[in-house]
Amino acid sequence: MKLQPEHSGGSRMEYRNKGRMSRKEAVGMEELISQYIRSMKLSSGLNRQRVFAAWNEVSGASAYTVSQFFRNGVLYCSLSSSMLRNRLYFMKDDLVKLINERLSEDELFTPAPDGRNYVKDIVLK
Repeated sequence: MKLQPEHSGGSRMEYRNKGRMSRKEAVGMEELISQYIRSMKLSSGLNRQRVFAAWNEVSGASAYTVSQFFRNGVLYCSLSSSMLRNRLYFMKDDLVKLINERLSEDELFTPAPDGRNYVKDIVLK
């Protein structure tokens, strides 16, 4: 914060505070964090990490998940166990629903403005 000298009509020099933020209503930490994430444009990367974390929690296959990739609402997961991949394939619709529910409960997740589901499909490799 820089103070800029300002000459008034008299012999005294007054300092005016330039760049100072005006005081507004108090904002909660939850809102402040979400504003920060939006202003720094971190939401897409953070959302991707939250999707991966939701997959690990919901599927229980984190130990067998070799790699994950997320693009355009589709979660791609490579699994090291073909037996587990086959089992999860038949649970795909339930997994998508559970992941979206988990994301809606997550405080760090920034939902889409139109309220649609974030994960639309899962591709298991």
